[in-house]
Order: sequence, then structure tokens, then C-alpha cells
Amino acid sequence: MADWAIRQASVSDVEAVAELRAVVLRADLERLGRYDEQRVRQRLRDGFDPAHTWVIEVGGAFAGCVALRPDEDAHWLEHFYLAPQLQGSGIGSGVLRELLERCDRRGVLVRLNVLQGSAAQRLYERHGFTVETEDAVDVFMRRPIGVGRPGEASPSVP
Repeated sequence: MADWAIRQASVSDVEAVAELRAVVLRADLERLGRYDEQRVRQRLRDGFDPAHTWVIEVGGAFAGCVALRPDEDAHWLEHFYLAPQLQGSGIGSGVLRELLERCDRRGVLVRLNVLQGSAAQRLYERHGFTVETEDAVDVFMRRPIGVGRPGEASPSVP
């Protein structure tokens, strides 16, 4: 696994994040018949909140991002994108493990949604997320506090 670091995002990161989102989501959105060249970027711009977003860097260069947005009963893991050439290298698992450990220490449940058929769902399942509900486009998942820590088996989906 390459050396990586995360830093707090700034407003100036929005375009790099929007572009990475378009690249990473393109195949899944096209498969679902929902890809739109402008909309995929604009949705990120409209919801970008640097206060709850971190930039992932590898060798000091932009490599991805992740957001953890607080909500009433949980934190929502959002905008977790890693440059395609770095996917499968263990960086995503490392970043996710660090964020989940922070949430565990604070006693916070984590929720997310992933596109139907996305390979990312397997990553989340390995870290203890289970499916709550789904529709034609999204799979909504949750991870209770302290579940799926490295070395522990993930619970089976009920």
C-alpha cells in the first residue's frame, strides 16, 4: 500500500473533487442509465462542504476524497472517491478504517448509500456495513458502532 495522508478539504478543492467524482462514478451511472456529464459534477458542487470533507493525498498529490457528514442519529459517509489507478491498493480500506475508528471512539453509527451494482459495496461489507434498504438506483447501508473492525468477520446480512 502506498503512503497516504488525509487533510481537511478547502473550498479550492471542489473542482478536483467534482472531476474525480465524474470519472469514478461514470461506469456505474452509465450502467444505470443515469450519467449526465454536467449533472454528475454539479451535484457535487452543490453539496460540497469542506468542513466535513477530507482530501486523500498520495505522495503529496491529490488522490481522492471522503466526507463524513453528521446527521441526527448517525454520520453519513459520502463522496468517497479514489483515483482509479489507486483503487485496490489498500488505500481506500486504510482511509475507511481510520474514519470508522474515529466514529467508534465517539459512539457514532455510520450510514452510506452506494450505487446498485457498484464494486464499492464489497469494501463496505468487509468493514461491517449491512444493507438496510435499496431501490432501483441506490443501496442504503449502515454500520453499527464497533462492528467490522480489522480481523473481525463482518456480520451477515439479515
